Amino acid sequence: MTFRDLFGPGRSTVHATGAMAATSHPLATATALDVLRDGGNAVDAGLAACAVLAVVEPQMTGIGGDCFCLLAKNGQGPVIAYNGSGRAPAGASLARYQAEGITAIDPLGPHAVTIPGAIEAWHRLAADHGTIPLSTLLEPAARYAEEGHPIHERIVFDLRSFLAKVRRAEGFAALILDDGDLPRPGRLYTNRALGQSLRDIAKGGPDAFYRGPIAAHLADFLTERGGFQTRADFAATAGNYVEPVSADYRGHTVYQCPPNGQGIITLLLLRILSHLDVAADGPQSPERFHKLMEAARIAFSIRDAWLADPEHYPVPWERFLSDAFTKAAAARIRPDAVLDVSTPDDLPEHKDTVYLTVVDRDRTAFSLINSIFEPFGSALYEPQTGILLHNRGRSFSLKEGHPNAIAPGKRPMHTIIPGMVMKEGRVLYSYGVMGGHFQPVGHATLLSNLIDYGMDMQQAADAPRAFPQDGKVMVEHTLPEATRARLAAIGHTVELRADPIGGAQAIRIDPQSGVLSGCSDPRKDGCALGF
Repeated sequence: MTFRDLFGPGRSTVHATGAMAATSHPLATATALDVLRDGGNAVDAGLAACAVLAVVEPQMTGIGGDCFCLLAKNGQGPVIAYNGSGRAPAGASLARYQAEGITAIDPLGPHAVTIPGAIEAWHRLAADHGTIPLSTLLEPAARYAEEGHPIHERIVFDLRSFLAKVRRAEGFAALILDDGDLPRPGRLYTNRALGQSLRDIAKGGPDAFYRGPIAAHLADFLTERGGFQTRADFAATAGNYVEPVSADYRGHTVYQCPPNGQGIITLLLLRILSHLDVAADGPQSPERFHKLMEAARIAFSIRDAWLADPEHYPVPWERFLSDAFTKAAAARIRPDAVLDVSTPDDLPEHKDTVYLTVVDRDRTAFSLINSIFEPFGSALYEPQTGILLHNRGRSFSLKEGHPNAIAPGKRPMHTIIPGMVMKEGRVLYSYGVMGGHFQPVGHATLLSNLIDYGMDMQQAADAPRAFPQDGKVMVEHTLPEATRARLAAIGHTVELRADPIGGAQAIRIDPQSGVLSGCSDPRKDGCALGF
């Protein structure tokens, strides 16, 4: 076992016996613990925390976005999966786009907005698996929106990175900026209109969002800007339970939500890595990262060619996960050269979201991810509702015949993916790694850190990261210079990221003692806490 340097900066893995929550913001983690102490279960606590995140991390998430989740009651199977991602409007056909001369989806325009699915998903999950009414769970978030909350450092960092974009978000910019400039950390931020929307939803349920004044305001706001969304599109919104997909990684069963999310790509990446002896390499060695980047490039090339809404374009993914396919893919990876693998040409760049996990007294594990896709979403802010809308529709292709081509009622390829790992029929890890297209690489990196290298929870989250994007390998500056140099010598185009890559939260349930061990990524402001 390797201990961290207690004289240096950092944090230790958190341990507890009762219950635990790990989120990307301390106010959300505190909210989850309050709910757990009041007798709520993991679903109750997770939804309350997610609602708080929708207020206190507006750059990452909101009620104008989508979500996915995995749930294992009492720490056992079957694993339950829910797809809370929204659909394209009924009027959003490829033919209509072509007729109107739309050749690309503007990430800051109304065509990037699919109908938000988060509120419907929260309601369904609370009704089916919670013990506390959603109306009660939304109260902390509504209070933070109305009374204000201190802006944390990571939010100011993201505001600085996307200041020009935020300034375009009329109404929202006036709330979060100081006369158009960055706020100081600790300054109070309020969004009273959002607080009122949360109270309307608490009182009226999902109808308040999808069939009442909120839907009317959002639909009218978008159509005034040239969007195809209608009130009928909002009224028709419904998520659904789906059968999770899973694959083995060195004796561990890894669960993911199925497409339209890219969880299947995590499984493909892990299956390729399972045929490579990465454990023989050092965790920060060039050999380890070369293998990981090459496996990821193969997996991403398959994602970009095939991943889409299975209701519109079913794909036999079991063929891609087979031993025959993954062994052949692993065999393509050479130790001293970079593969010729096709790269995406119409996918948006790496972006962020929020992930949280909660494990309760009964060891029910809830793995939840909620997103407005790019930081600050579409920058389209509807002032009467206080809602900043996502831009997930930007992930659609406008290519004729592409599996992910936009179509009425279709869900776009989604990047957000909650994860869960079981061993011998019990949950071992409930985890997620934020970061847009990075997420499959983040999942594989985190699990490899834990399984192949025996890192503790916090060490696994802290470790340096890299991922392939646009023909380059994006790396954090914490990856050793010698590793970066060797990757470049092999043929990778290495580029240092100006911002941290993603963010992880995870909880482990010890199979013998039941002790909970949690981590929260230092790249965010959050924390893991238990009792």
